[in-house]
Amino acid sequence: MTSQDFRVAVNAAIDAPAANQALAEELLSGASKRPCFVIGRNEQASDLIGKIRLDGLVDDFAEPGSTWRGLATTSTAQLPAEAVVVNCSTSISPVAVEQRIRAAGIESIVSIHELIHAAAGAIDRPQFVQDQRRDWEVFEAEWGDIFASLEDEPSRRTLLDLVRYRLTANVQFMQDYAVRVKDQYFEPFLDLRSEVFVDAGGFDGDTTEEFCRRYPDYRKVHLFEPSQHNMRAAKVRLAAYRDIIFHPEGLSDQVGSVTFDVESGSASAVTSGVGEEVQMTTLDLAIAEPVSLIKMDLEGWELTALAGCERHIRDDRPKLAIAVYHRASDFRTVWRYARSIHPDYKVYLRHYTQGWSETVMFFV
Repeated sequence: MTSQDFRVAVNAAIDAPAANQALAEELLSGASKRPCFVIGRNEQASDLIGKIRLDGLVDDFAEPGSTWRGLATTSTAQLPAEAVVVNCSTSISPVAVEQRIRAAGIESIVSIHELIHAAAGAIDRPQFVQDQRRDWEVFEAEWGDIFASLEDEPSRRTLLDLVRYRLTANVQFMQDYAVRVKDQYFEPFLDLRSEVFVDAGGFDGDTTEEFCRRYPDYRKVHLFEPSQHNMRAAKVRLAAYRDIIFHPEGLSDQVGSVTFDVESGSASAVTSGVGEEVQMTTLDLAIAEPVSLIKMDLEGWELTALAGCERHIRDDRPKLAIAVYHRASDFRTVWRYARSIHPDYKVYLRHYTQGWSETVMFFV
């Protein structure tokens, strides 16, 4: 497939007909008399309240008798066989969610994509879809350039599927993907051995632990994590592993302090709202020795942090594993920045869920 073929295939997906259009229109019109439930505690599900009749929220982990946004919760096993279920899962496992509902004997399933398509503007598109559409409209040609630069067929197929999904929320484009977050950052083409590893966005040490377990011949790990709570957890988790340097700072393009949302777990990030004041540094200032592998998942802060790594990237030519899924523009700006320093970097793309989250771009 050429870059032009890629662009044609993506554009064809934007206005493709929805598979379950008739049932979606029936729900929107209010004509359906069957019990209707929604699955997914997110903005998409919340936006449907008042726009279609909903009898409850499917949540297999909710406390009995609990509610969400005024909807009573129920388990998959308690759904009546004639029920209609609206699948609003978009981030991690929308395919597995649908499979679980079907395994419970429910055949009438409508996706949020199908409802949006049938509603003709009456239901808002998910934020990730709006973001991708704005970026694609302006930078379609550059997306084609990214496609042409990718090193292997799995990377090209991943970009094609992801862009089509991110433009539509149509889960059909994600049928071939699995949730495999433990494999994130550790692909065979990296050929990892005797690495000096930088874990930027170390959280509670989960990625570093997986790295140390898989590649016990590593030379050293530098873990950066600005949250005191997360850093304490990381030190406990990694107590049995050698040669780990814990940096109680975040990575940025300059030294200073920022406000950090510490309440969002692995999604904690720099924020303009309420949070904890944390210290930031640059990789170029924090580490003098050469590094060979840099991983970043910084909730949209990646490009800023990369700017503070320029000397190491230029001089050490490390392998890079950079999260690019937080905004559509991340795919382009991270790709452009890394190749501006080393145009001969080989570029790979891999995805680790069935939804819009956890996409990593590799530079080797």
